[in-house]
Formats: sequence, C-alpha cells, structure tokens
Amino acid sequence: MIRLAQPAELPYLQEIEVASGEPFREVGMPEIADDDPMSLEALAQHEVWVAVGSPGVPVAFIAIDDVDGATHVHQVSVHPSHARQGIGAALIEHVTKEGRAVTLTTFRDVPWNEPYYERLGFRAVAQASPGLAGIMREEASRGLDPGTRVAMVLLPAQERP
Repeated sequence: MIRLAQPAELPYLQEIEVASGEPFREVGMPEIADDDPMSLEALAQHEVWVAVGSPGVPVAFIAIDDVDGATHVHQVSVHPSHARQGIGAALIEHVTKEGRAVTLTTFRDVPWNEPYYERLGFRAVAQASPGLAGIMREEASRGLDPGTRVAMVLLPAQERP
C-alpha cells in the first residue's frame, strides 16, 4: 500500500534512508553510505509518499517536488530488507502524473542507480532545465563529483518513443 507519509513517521524515514545507503560501501563509496539523510525540515517541505508493509510500517519512501514543471524525485529509498521487490518502481509509478515528466539525479555507474532507472524508462538528459541544473550544482557544493552524476527524465507516456 502506498500513502502519504505522516509527520510522526519522518524520523523513521531517515532511518530507511540511512539503511538504504549501506550498499554504497560495497561499491567503494563509503562517503555516500555515511552521508546524512534528508533533514526532517527538508522531508517536511516535500510531498512524501510511503510504501507500507505489515503492520502498516513504512518500508520505503519517495520525496518529490515540482522542478520546472516536472515531478522531481529528490529521494527514493527502500529499506534493504524490502529491496528488489519492485517497491521503488511502484513509488515512482505512483508519483507519475499524466502529462508530466519525472526527473531525478543519480549516480552514473552504480547498478541500482542509472542502469536501474533506464530499465524503468528514464533517459539521461542532454540539457538540464534551469532547476535541474541548480540541483546538480547544489549536489556538487555538497561534495558530489559532477562527473559521477547524471540527470534523468521519464517522459510522459504520450511523449515516449
């Protein structure tokens, strides 16, 4: 089941994000695994949806916002105990609105990042919109190497090839 996050769940969503970062250690990116999760303030400023397991406890979340007329995914995290079950894809599908593109930024060479999103239909953007370019600059200011990052878009169904 997917529903809007409740304010009291936001600290738990941070725990999900921390847990979902652990696999980055296995690909030689411990600094990503050690990165702080989204702040409670940032989570509260976004539209946040959760996928809940039994007994109604969130196992994954997606935080979105509007960026240049597209639905932008700021964060999608699935607890490792629920990974590889299609939950992340279901969350992305849930926030996909008819007639709107979905954008995100991610790592190029991490198997569960760019290659995963490509399988979902996302494509790397040749020219980032102003808002998306701003997000990538902000990521760089936090120490993320721009050479390892890619902006991606999932076009609305009627615009896909």
